[in-house]
Amino acid sequence: MSDCRGLNEDGGSVVDRRAFLGTGAGAMTAAALLGQTETARAQDQPAAKASTALIPKRTLGKTGVEVSMLNLGTWKSVGLDRILRLAWSRGLRYIDTAASYGSEPAIGRWMKENPGVRKDLFLVTKDGHANSPKDLIAGLDKRLEQLQTDYIDLIFIHALGDSNIDKQIEWPKSREFKETAEAIRKSGKAKFVGFSCHHPRQAEILQNAAEGGFVDAIMVRNSSWADHEAPFDKALDACHKAGIGLISMKQIAGNTKIDDIAALLPELKEKGLTPYQGLLHAIWSDDRFASVCVSMRNTDQVRENTDAAQRFKPMTKAEISRLRDACLAAGPTFCAACDGSCSRAGGTDAELGTLTRLLTYHDHHGYREEARRQYADLRPEARDWTGADLAAAREACHSKLDFADLLARVEKNLA
Repeated sequence: MSDCRGLNEDGGSVVDRRAFLGTGAGAMTAAALLGQTETARAQDQPAAKASTALIPKRTLGKTGVEVSMLNLGTWKSVGLDRILRLAWSRGLRYIDTAASYGSEPAIGRWMKENPGVRKDLFLVTKDGHANSPKDLIAGLDKRLEQLQTDYIDLIFIHALGDSNIDKQIEWPKSREFKETAEAIRKSGKAKFVGFSCHHPRQAEILQNAAEGGFVDAIMVRNSSWADHEAPFDKALDACHKAGIGLISMKQIAGNTKIDDIAALLPELKEKGLTPYQGLLHAIWSDDRFASVCVSMRNTDQVRENTDAAQRFKPMTKAEISRLRDACLAAGPTFCAACDGSCSRAGGTDAELGTLTRLLTYHDHHGYREEARRQYADLRPEARDWTGADLAAAREACHSKLDFADLLARVEKNLA
């Protein structure tokens, strides 16, 4: 895929990958400041006419496989069957799940009821918080059982670094993980192997993966306010150069004030785009990412997101900058660019970025039990922000989170 984008409708040069990252870090982080709220419209309204076109595809790194540039993030839901049907009818061919999401059994039933879909589906799942890379082998058998399938296209170690960062940070270049990945591929139970990651030290984790050279794909919290010299962006470049497929996540999370964004960006309405669709277009403007995972909880979100993919046009540097400013003005609850700067500036061992991420799971996504479970699993010192300089933490935060307000809500909703 070429970095050269030519001109857009208003004559501005369309941002290439370097300019995108250097000037705006753009909407990748802007998008991370927002979340897809549960729409007020009824979820059971009649399905739209099935799309005859597939969602546009991109190559997933050195795997050579073409995957939908939008993929369906799933969660246990009474309406998941309906969401799966609609997403498929609208051309989406990539589904993401995990052991902890509770959605594997429903996906398995849907595939059994529609046997023709499996050969065209790129199916990804994750098995979480392993004590060693080898644990992924046993976990894979359980995932196959839950999904009622003979193979998975891509298996991830879930949330690498969250359980023991000092130990797991070395896994992506370790001999044990390399041998595990080779054994899994040889078994035929999964075609490709990688990991997901949203730890504040993910730049280091990605650099290790690039050095290791054996990981097929990584799913990352993708955003950074910094320019193209920032450690995270350098790590993305290293992984991309190594042929590792990159998948974006957590780019639409953290704020429900979508009307505020729309008011500040009338040009989106002129293009016939909702703010969420504009955010997705900005994310896709970084073509290092093969796909974007979006959790879709109802059919309206499926329609909105698939329509965005079908109508994707790269955004200009100026558009991305305006979008970023509007997102910041809306008051986010989650910083996808978190690298731990907030905690260091606040003089605390508490993981402020993790705490606000879990609050976003609870308040925004509605993953309340999971948010409380993950909160309870944190080390006591990671939860204890007593005595932290929250004003200094806010100033250091790439997304200027209002920690005084947000952490009080964490105590109320998660503790």
